[in-house]
Amino acid sequence: MFGVGAATRVYLALGATDMRKGFEGLHGLVRQRLELDPLSGHLFLFCNRSRTRLKVLFWDGSGLWVCAKRLEKGRFHWPTASEQHARAAINAEELSLLLGGIDLSKTRRRVWWRKELGEEEGEKGGGQAIG
Repeated sequence: MFGVGAATRVYLALGATDMRKGFEGLHGLVRQRLELDPLSGHLFLFCNRSRTRLKVLFWDGSGLWVCAKRLEKGRFHWPTASEQHARAAINAEELSLLLGGIDLSKTRRRVWWRKELGEEEGEKGGGQAIG
């Protein structure tokens, strides 16, 4: 499988995605809509309109992984798309909470310093943090 370390970024494609998309379709969405490199080794998450299905696209160095999860009951709390932003960035802890059914918008971080995504490289516009 794949591990999510401190250097691994996790990107959410805001809004709804057609879950019929496979390797090529999701690869294209990452390049075109999210304006990121799908072969970067980071995780890219997509959710359907009813927020009951989730897909992850991941490059492990030798090939692409597409993993899917379907909820039997309930919904993922998924951010909506805006005109300014097509993606959001979360960390490994927030990914675990999201997959566990926690609403990230209703959580808050403790007050201590943490280096945020994109601080060191001035990441290209379009990303936003959740929470």
